[in-house]
Amino acid sequence: MARITLEVPSELSDQLELLGDRLPELLALSLQQPALPAHIYRYILNFLASNPTPEQIAAFGPTPEMQERLRTLLARLRADELTEAERMELDEYERIEHLVIMLKTGSLPYITRSSA
Repeated sequence: MARITLEVPSELSDQLELLGDRLPELLALSLQQPALPAHIYRYILNFLASNPTPEQIAAFGPTPEMQERLRTLLARLRADELTEAERMELDEYERIEHLVIMLKTGSLPYITRSSA
């Protein structure tokens, strides 16, 4: 294990001392970035929290910004130019797409019943 020496204000030093041997774990966690920006998760959560109708669920989709980012990521994938961070971002978009598809197919019986 490597040893790192840092100069920190005394107030922070006191707080870090209380962490004891958990400091490496907390540093590792603080360096992890979410695969997608928080506003994308917020967009989805706000939609779900709005108690959407089955029709609204069926119409739900990515924002134009999200669509453009996906186009860029997919073009970079086809060109074999994705970085590891971009691969993680694309994987997260795929997981979200899978969940939205499941949500939409779960609403399908309600949509077809109401239009019959």
